[in-house]
Amino acid sequence: MARPLSQVAPEWWDYTTLDPEILSDAAKLTEKSLFKLSRPGFTVHYHETLEDFYLAEALEYVESWQKATADNPVGLCGPIGPTEQLPLVARIVNSLGINLKYAHFWGMDEWVENGKPVGIDHPLSFAKADFEMCFNRIDKKLRMPKENIHFPSGDLKAYSKTYDQIECAIMQGGQGDTKHWAFNDPVRRRGKYKDNPPTPEEYRKLATRVTELHPITVLQNARTSNGGYVANVAREAATVGPVETWKAKKVSIWQAGTHDNPFGMRLSAWMIAKKIPDSAVPMSLLADHPNVHFHYWRPAIKTVGAEMH
Repeated sequence: MARPLSQVAPEWWDYTTLDPEILSDAAKLTEKSLFKLSRPGFTVHYHETLEDFYLAEALEYVESWQKATADNPVGLCGPIGPTEQLPLVARIVNSLGINLKYAHFWGMDEWVENGKPVGIDHPLSFAKADFEMCFNRIDKKLRMPKENIHFPSGDLKAYSKTYDQIECAIMQGGQGDTKHWAFNDPVRRRGKYKDNPPTPEEYRKLATRVTELHPITVLQNARTSNGGYVANVAREAATVGPVETWKAKKVSIWQAGTHDNPFGMRLSAWMIAKKIPDSAVPMSLLADHPNVHFHYWRPAIKTVGAEMH
């Protein structure tokens, strides 16, 4: 039986092309049943307050960096979205006097304009945000060397190679409306993928690359980063891929209800827990990663149902 066209972007794959039974099962999840989805290799966490949520996220940076030594450099790959943890990271490092000489950091992604990742001087640059919100706030005597900070710009193959040279203790991320981590979006419905999206095995072969953004992601980026002004939002991005993600010892996804909705936050958890990987829901591919953690701000879970506002 042919899969349906997307209800929002018919030329693309996305979660609306799934078997309706999967969508229905995810929508029915209560807060209690969502918590019970934990299984070996996949753990669901709740945080009662935003203070606890973002502090716990910030501590993952610090705890990863504290493992780094001259003989064993260790790093964390982190997102822009969420960002609230970044100033907390700097404050903790300064307060505890943690020397980051051997620590590393990878940025997950960066906007692409005219075929190239934007520079740090671009007003919406992710690298710019990381420096302004975190690294520039760390005491100079404690900062990690600039060569230990890696962004997917310039030579993307060289960026990818660093994951073989340095231990990535944790890859953090949020979840976007297309159920992506980083900018691993569903692909266009054309060519060999006209009738079916890439198999999980095919999608898993994708490494750091420049990728076209799904229309849902473009709209979300306009809403969250540019006041809704779609005409001025990038259509492409450089992004860390599944290849690098599977080299991380732990994948940690943080959802406070800002970047996806109650249904979306249920759907990816359901598919990972039940091991239903489908590249139309890229986050579901993490069903095959051995150590995945979903963190929720509990009040954002809400319910899925008709509600007028």
